[in-house]
Amino acid sequence: MISGTPPGHAPAIELRGASKVFRTPSGASHTAVRDLDLTVEQGEFVAVVGPTGCGKSTTLTLVSGLEEPTDGEVLVGGEQVTGIRPEVGFVFQQDAVFPWRTVLSNVMAGPRFRGVPRAEARERARDWLGRVGLASFADRYPHQLSGGQRKRVALAQTFVCDPAILLMDEPFSALDVQTRALMSDELLELWGGSHGGRAASVVFVTHDLEEAIALADKVVVMTAGPATVKQVFPVRLPRPRKVEAVRLEAEFVEIYREIWSSLGEEVRITRERGASRVA
Repeated sequence: MISGTPPGHAPAIELRGASKVFRTPSGASHTAVRDLDLTVEQGEFVAVVGPTGCGKSTTLTLVSGLEEPTDGEVLVGGEQVTGIRPEVGFVFQQDAVFPWRTVLSNVMAGPRFRGVPRAEARERARDWLGRVGLASFADRYPHQLSGGQRKRVALAQTFVCDPAILLMDEPFSALDVQTRALMSDELLELWGGSHGGRAASVVFVTHDLEEAIALADKVVVMTAGPATVKQVFPVRLPRPRKVEAVRLEAEFVEIYREIWSSLGEEVRITRERGASRVA
């Protein structure tokens, strides 16, 4: 669903020459991302792929406001990011749940922290638990759920706050193949009706190229670290999509081959660097 940005409206996300340098425990400097230029339009679903450790997750933390760029600019809705913004939702690789709270209480937490009255927060939480198929699990605790159910809780936790921007850092990587496909389909369905009926703008980090193509409007390939954008590939597969079905289409295979020719080079560079350090 590439909606494009209407005239006079800023893109949802812009990174302009963004770089991030960290200090290591030894006092040395480590550049995670360098001269990064990236634009995400309003309502656009963007997948980011790249070699392990290249800086994909750092890109998300810059957009979220959890980290500040060392150089360059990060903008959300045309405004410079100076801290955590309420319209940005973040789904982490690890479940961000309170183990001592029930499923319902976990989903209520976000609205309550934002000052929503308890009764309204409870109503919203129950609505979203219904949407993710967990209405009958509202009084369970996280340890009583399967991995897929916990991911559904994470989605409900995020969507209940009606984010305009959704950042996702390998959210389904720990799931088995079948559950992962089901969760991807569920994500696409929820995304289409998010943010008051308008699709949120999504940045989805993944190591799975097939997952990236099946979900996204465009796939961004990052270079071997320090990361910068190498190439951007549009994905013109029609929506709505079912992940397992779309993977069988001839156009899907063609897109995969095209992107892998670019991504594979960066993966090889990363492996060669690792081998040389060991040697």
